[in-house]
Amino acid sequence: MASTVWRRVAVALIVLTGCAACASLPVIVPDLARRPAKAVPLEGAHGPLGAERSRAILARLAERGQPTDIFERHLALEEAITGSPLTTGNQVTLLQDGPATYQAMLAAIVAAREHIHLETYILEDDEVGQRFAQALIERQRTGVAVLLLRDSVGTMRTPPAFFERLSEAGVQVLEFNPVNPLHARGDWELNQRDHRKLLIVDGRIAFLGGINISSVYSGGSFSQRSRLRPGGGPAWRDTDLRLEGPVVAELQKLFLAAWAAQNGPAAQTRNPFPAPVAAGRQVVRAIGSSPDEPYSLIYATLLSAIGSAETSVQLTNAYFAPDPQLLTALEAAAARGVVVRLILPSQTDSWLIFHAGRGYYERLLRAGVKVFERRGVVLHSKTALVDGVWATVGSTNLDWRSFLHNHELNAVVLGAEFGAQVQAMFDADLAGSDEITLAQWQQRPLSWRAKEVFARLWEYWL
Repeated sequence: MASTVWRRVAVALIVLTGCAACASLPVIVPDLARRPAKAVPLEGAHGPLGAERSRAILARLAERGQPTDIFERHLALEEAITGSPLTTGNQVTLLQDGPATYQAMLAAIVAAREHIHLETYILEDDEVGQRFAQALIERQRTGVAVLLLRDSVGTMRTPPAFFERLSEAGVQVLEFNPVNPLHARGDWELNQRDHRKLLIVDGRIAFLGGINISSVYSGGSFSQRSRLRPGGGPAWRDTDLRLEGPVVAELQKLFLAAWAAQNGPAAQTRNPFPAPVAAGRQVVRAIGSSPDEPYSLIYATLLSAIGSAETSVQLTNAYFAPDPQLLTALEAAAARGVVVRLILPSQTDSWLIFHAGRGYYERLLRAGVKVFERRGVVLHSKTALVDGVWATVGSTNLDWRSFLHNHELNAVVLGAEFGAQVQAMFDADLAGSDEITLAQWQQRPLSWRAKEVFARLWEYWL
């Protein structure tokens, strides 16, 4: 009887999500010998920069980096990835955990004068969600155009009345890929989800990362006093970015394209692309991925960065179920002497993906990859730092779902100045983590091994 039930579940999942053979990850082969024969083109506040200006900016960045050609190699590989341009003149602020991020987001919303664009996977009807809803309604009432794109699955538990209240106040609310096929506005693909987290205010300020809008983020993660959320439960550890400068226009393009692709009402936005203004000195690329594209640009650029690594690869990620190519890239980096360190969760809200990832620990440890588990919090962060000069923060997990099925969003920031900030954050997380050794892992309980085997049967759909 039990086997029959499991067969029916498997058939249902395959029908709903599509056959695994229908989608696969591409083979990405980074050109490790690539060198920039000419100045890498940059986009500034007033469009493409000339070769001389680009060379000058990149030379200053390189001076702050490693004393080798590491920066140039990562710059060349990043420039080779098609998609949005590398932009200069940006200011990037690293935000850690929910309280700091929500404070910065709400401050930007309150100061909005023309429009607010919010794209999110989860928006809950709780204390945090109500704060955001009220702030959006108040700005809408003053004449600010507010657009909200929310994922159907991610907001499934949020009562319809929550969104009806927003709509009645004039906020344009659009449901991404409705779960109910009767509400579909085009091709119905249940397995395609909008996992992006993006807020754009007046086309000048943007926020992105891994943080949803939910009270699970009410606690901080670095002080002992804040590791429990109000009402109990461990704090969630996550990371976001606040961005200003020319890269915001690239994020705006991604939002408006996602809105248009849902075939909803026309976006009522005044002046979506204000004249860009240089806000800082960071070189940033915005990368959006979609299942409709031949392959994930985020996946391609991550593999390229790991394949080009010379000194270090440091990944912090919430949901780890790597495909064979990512595993090989990590093993190859460790084999050539690169220090490869992964910070992964010790507790999670998804036990299947948690145990699927643990099923790869022994292979990685044998290859020389160092694995750590973050203790005392629910790790939800998705960040990477390679050679101290290539950093990314976003919504993308290291699993099949993010690379194949989800719409995701990351920012890549180049340069040692921001890299040092990410390194400090990684070191703080490392101090709050426990290292997993090969000898220790080989002594794990038989029940853990059984869960790993079972979970890996489902990793393509997780």
